[in-house]
Amino acid sequence: REIEEGLEIARRFEAAGVSALEIDGGCHEVYYWCIPPTSQPRGCLVDLAEKVKKVVNIPVITVGKLGYPELAEKVLQEGKADFIALGRPLLADPDWANKVKAGKPEDVRPCIGCLEGCHRRLIEGNYTSCALNPATGMEREFTLGPAERVKTVVVVGGGPGGMEAARVAALRGHKVTLFEKSAALGGNLIPAAVPDFKQEYGDLVKYLSTQLKKLGVEVKLGSEAKAEQIQKMKPDAVFIATGGKPCIPKIPGVERENVITAIDALSGKKKVGETIVIIGGGLVGCEAALYYAQIGKKVTVVEILDGIMRDMYPINRAHILTLLAKTDARILTQTRVMEITGKGVIVADKDGKQSTLDADTVILAIGLEPENRLFEALQDKVPELYAVGDCAGPRKVMSAMWEGFRAARLV
Repeated sequence: REIEEGLEIARRFEAAGVSALEIDGGCHEVYYWCIPPTSQPRGCLVDLAEKVKKVVNIPVITVGKLGYPELAEKVLQEGKADFIALGRPLLADPDWANKVKAGKPEDVRPCIGCLEGCHRRLIEGNYTSCALNPATGMEREFTLGPAERVKTVVVVGGGPGGMEAARVAALRGHKVTLFEKSAALGGNLIPAAVPDFKQEYGDLVKYLSTQLKKLGVEVKLGSEAKAEQIQKMKPDAVFIATGGKPCIPKIPGVERENVITAIDALSGKKKVGETIVIIGGGLVGCEAALYYAQIGKKVTVVEILDGIMRDMYPINRAHILTLLAKTDARILTQTRVMEITGKGVIVADKDGKQSTLDADTVILAIGLEPENRLFEALQDKVPELYAVGDCAGPRKVMSAMWEGFRAARLV
């Protein structure tokens, strides 16, 4: 349906006596408009509501990535709609409206548009929940009450799993110290939030960091905790959230200076040239490809399997594929990397035919492996020991958040 037809339908609904109209868009073929994922712009459907408001006199309700108080208010003040509808933001934080009314928008747990805890679970036959709010759908069972005994808790790692564990432990009244070896909280959420279509992940870092500060968690940045140091503190419980480290494939030439990891590239630790070959067509590799292609770099993705982003939720995947199709990024599937040279990458297709891809920079994006040495070193050395997040097995943000929440809730 084109816009003019939609506007005529709106007029006829008003004439038939309808009291108000909620305006959204999309269909099964472009589901990323019906349920806008992370990569959709904020307020991506407001323009449709604005068009309808110009042709009807009844109230118009707008929806679609409007869980940002300042943006929602701006839409109303500019007269683009009469009401704001929220769906997933209320799964992430059912107290959204009360917190905003109280002038505490920084306390609103953000929705990151991942669809993992809500839509994916629903489609798979599970109760609807939220990747960032494990209590959604289990509010009675997962009530956070004060602990029976105040404990000394140490958290190692300031990624999402570590920060969530620290937040929940502090909420329950424990004395919490968090060690983070880098200069900032966030872990791999920091490079993940670099592309403008992933800014929600930066919102999550800001929210969790703010909550730790408000709850009085002692955060030690630039401090790499050692097993002996932790033992000397005599904590009652220790959470290890040291994350994962990039997998380095055994490819001839992988040690060359023109080879960097996706994490180092996106975080700005290593310089990225104008012509890039990305090894790995998973979520990280393809999102990096989209980001660099959008800022004008020449990008080729090399994937050994017959498809890309195979583990990404279909709605999110479809939108990233649509965005990639609008760039000049080249995607090579069923292609194996044979060697990395100083000038590029030698690859072989499924028939074994070799060719050379020019590249100033080769980016590795083939996954993570657990960084669990500290967890192993503390086995049987402290009263309670928990591994959360990628150090227990590299996965998505939802796993880290749920593990941090559930473990800290029982300490």
